[in-house]
Amino acid sequence: MNEWMNNPAMKNIDPMKLELIRMAAEKTSGKSGRDLAPVMLALITSANKKGIRFSPDEMSLILEILKEGKSKEEQEQIEHTVQMMRSMMGKYSK
Repeated sequence: MNEWMNNPAMKNIDPMKLELIRMAAEKTSGKSGRDLAPVMLALITSANKKGIRFSPDEMSLILEILKEGKSKEEQEQIEHTVQMMRSMMGKYSK
């Protein structure tokens, strides 16, 4: 699953963010779409505590990483989870 590290878009991301993304990728490996919400929330919460904010583009990239190797159904679950997370992020960013 670490092919995502070779994605050219990853080259411009802050090293601290990369480490958080790497940890999230490890925690989500083998999980279904429904199990991703707690991991994503933990990633965002951890980042926020460190004063790190992910841009919408970075969140989209993380989403693509999470979808790698998943079935169509799981990808749809991930999309649903992300929509839920975006609404929660709106609450946390205020």
